Amino acid sequence: MRSTIVRSTLSAGLGSVLLLALPLFPLAVTDSPVVQAAEQADLLDINQATADQLKALPGISEAYSEQIIKGRPYQQKDELVKKKILPRATYEGIKYKIMVEQVKQK
Repeated sequence: MRSTIVRSTLSAGLGSVLLLALPLFPLAVTDSPVVQAAEQADLLDINQATADQLKALPGISEAYSEQIIKGRPYQQKDELVKKKILPRATYEGIKYKIMVEQVKQK
C-alpha cells in the first residue's frame, strides 16, 4: 500500500514537471534558422508568382490573380489592400502565405 502511494506521488510529480516543460520545447524548435528559412521558402512571392500559383491561394479567384499581376511591382504585401486589389478579409486569409521580394533597381 505504502509503495503504491509513493509510486503514484512520484508519477504525478514527474508528469507535472513534464507538462510544465512542454511549452518550452516548441520555442526552441521554431526559433531555429533552419525552421525560419523553411517557412520563408514556402511563401509565395506576389511579384513573381504565376496566375495559377496565385489562384492556389485561399480566396483568390482568376479575377483577383489577374489584378494582382497587373498591379505589380509591390514594395509591401499590404499594398494589395492599399491599392484596393483585394478586400481586407481576403488579404487576412493569405497574408501569412505571401511575401514580396524586393525588386532590385539597376
